[in-house]
This record gives sequence, C-alpha cells and structure tokens, in this order.
Amino acid sequence: MIQPDRFLNMEGLKMSKFVVRSADQRRADIQERARIIGVDEAYISTLVGIFYQRIRKDEVLGPIFNEAIDDWGPHLEKMKKFWSAVALNTGAYSGRPVPAHQKLSSVTSDHFARWLALFKETLEDTAPTPQAVDYFMERAERIAKSLQLATVTNPPQRSS
Repeated sequence: MIQPDRFLNMEGLKMSKFVVRSADQRRADIQERARIIGVDEAYISTLVGIFYQRIRKDEVLGPIFNEAIDDWGPHLEKMKKFWSAVALNTGAYSGRPVPAHQKLSSVTSDHFARWLALFKETLEDTAPTPQAVDYFMERAERIAKSLQLATVTNPPQRSS
C-alpha cells in the first residue's frame, strides 16, 4: 500500500513528495524568471494573436496556414496553450505537433526560415523586454529545428 506521502512512478518505485516539490519548485522558478522579463499568460496571448494575424496575411506562409486551418479560433487557443507550456512550463498543452506538421507535404526549409523571421519580427514589435525576445527565440528556434527535421529532413514515408 502506498503511504499518503508517497506515490509510485512508472517503474513502481516509491518516490517521496520531495521529488514532486522539486518539480513544482522548478516550474515556479521558470515562471518567476519569465515574469521578471515580462513573459506571462497575458503577453503570450498578445504574441500569439498578433503573430497569427501576420501569418494569415503573409504571402509565403498565409496560403499554407489558411489551407490547413479551418477554424482559427480553436487553433489560436491551442497555440496559446502550446506557448504557455513552452515558455512557462505550465503543462497546458497536450497535443502532438509533429504529426500535425507532417501532414503538410509542401512545407520546405524556406518556410521554417520565414516562420522564424516573422516570429522574431513580432517579438521585436511586441515583447516587453529584449530578454523576452531572446527567451522566446531560443525556444522557437529549437521547435522549428525539431519540426523541420521531422517534416523536411526526415519526412515520414508516405504511401503512394
């Protein structure tokens, strides 16, 4: 029987609340560092809203996104949760971005470069501090690289 102050991890090993507090403390530390540079849920909402307005109007990315997304309202909410999870470690997002992007067979490395450039422009226009620009760009570059590897460099095998 599990003690009230213990739980089982995936291997069935007992772990103390110390581990849980440690994860909670890590989350709190990330959120505090983000808050100091002006990154919070309100800013994430602003960033996502403005960025995707620009995406929709962009000559290069607009056609791809507008064809892939039927209803922008739910997509924007999903992106707010995604960036909340990425920037604030909230755990708000539970989607699977790689399979969603693998469906876009026309996406190239140039599209990822344009996405990053537009994201940086949006950050530079909206971010509360230069540190917030760097904070998001570090994460955006990592995400773009990962998605590019999964969709362009090593795309899934498509049945013909």
